[in-house]
Amino acid sequence: MPEGDVVWRTARQLHDALAGRVLVRSDFRVPRYATTDLRGRSVTEAVARGKHLLIRVDGDVTVHTHLMMDGLWRISRTSGYPPSDHRVRLVLANSHWQAVGYRLGIVEVIRTSREEQAVGHLGPDLLEPAFDAAEAVRRLAALPDRAIGEALLDQRNLAGIGNLYKAETLFLRGISPWRPVSGVGDLAALVELARRLLEANKERIGQVTTGNPARGQQTWVYGRAGLPCRRCGTAVRRADQGQVVEERITFWCPTCQPG
Repeated sequence: MPEGDVVWRTARQLHDALAGRVLVRSDFRVPRYATTDLRGRSVTEAVARGKHLLIRVDGDVTVHTHLMMDGLWRISRTSGYPPSDHRVRLVLANSHWQAVGYRLGIVEVIRTSREEQAVGHLGPDLLEPAFDAAEAVRRLAALPDRAIGEALLDQRNLAGIGNLYKAETLFLRGISPWRPVSGVGDLAALVELARRLLEANKERIGQVTTGNPARGQQTWVYGRAGLPCRRCGTAVRRADQGQVVEERITFWCPTCQPG
């Protein structure tokens, strides 16, 4: 699933292409909104909220989308007809640019004034300029017996972290994914590190936590099961974590992250 930095960058690209321009094409390819027509309305902005995308349109209208596991937006010059690809869920275009959403997990039209009904459950957004670190720490600490690996992925605690940043943040802090929240110690430092990692990657294609963008060198433990830890040489491990319906893969070094 795309993480907060990817969604932030997608929102900026959508904003640059659509904001301040009148829509000349509005094609919703989901049954519930098949007859929705936003042509003639201006897009005011596109913003990210954690892993959610909000495209705001004149008239108290917001197009709410979520990439889920493999959704993406492609932006190109407006020309001819939009693609007939069955994977397309939404097309929004002005006279200059066309944005096409593929395999979007969520597509809905809501009132801008009621956006909180869709995203109000989310915790503080790590890439929000006014990120409330204290509130994120408070939410994490509210369930002290929960495994920290699960707590970090819970978007109700803080929004934007996915499997990659969970694994890398915990490795860099030397914390086992299974350590209870109460045993972490400095939650504020953990949250700040996660914020810095997302902030460092939001402007670039690809995610780098080691400082080395070379292929195969970008991460410490994520995606490296069975390979030697870059610090101690112990084989990196991989396992499912979380309740069955929320099970997510995690990676860690059992020597550098004891517990």
